[in-house]
Amino acid sequence: MCCCAITARSLMVALMMVAQAFIYNAIFFTYSLVLTRFYQVPDNRVALYIFPFALGNVLGPLLLGHLFDSLGRRRMIAATYLLSGIGLAATAWAFDAGLLDALTLALCWSAVFFVASAAASAAYLTASEVFPLQMRAMAISIFYAIGTGTGGFIAPALFGWLIAGGDRHAVAGGYALGAALAIAAGLCALKFAVDAERKGLEEVAEL
Repeated sequence: MCCCAITARSLMVALMMVAQAFIYNAIFFTYSLVLTRFYQVPDNRVALYIFPFALGNVLGPLLLGHLFDSLGRRRMIAATYLLSGIGLAATAWAFDAGLLDALTLALCWSAVFFVASAAASAAYLTASEVFPLQMRAMAISIFYAIGTGTGGFIAPALFGWLIAGGDRHAVAGGYALGAALAIAAGLCALKFAVDAERKGLEEVAEL
């Protein structure tokens, strides 16, 4: 594999890992704060709104996973990232406009993460497939660290600060940032992803 191919794949995987980690950690870990701050949901009822969120998150990979091998990696990776980004952008707009209540926001997140959970699974799958065997373990660890560092530390801190400020427009802007990252990852995957379905790892590394 040439250096240009490794560079392109590194950019793609890094963007995918950052996007999925940012979206998951920013939205899921601060969801209860949004419910109590903007919708006055009592603390003892927050779990009821998390349930449809979690349900969509589980069903996504279960129902969409087989399509990555039938329709193809490149198509499905790009589609799941682009659709989750578009869904997140639409939810951000509706949240900003005050069109959502606690229930409809939960349903929106359920739909978004039905797709985004499959996209996140694809990120880990891709990181384990597209690099030569001799550097695969190192590649996975590096990109996991990049994604976790960005999404696991920066995103929750940013959203916690935005939510604490009580400005709905600022929180919507944070959601829009996550949407932009997902869409950028989808476009990058459309160009650089590898058609790895039904191929051995050694063969994929040569593509």
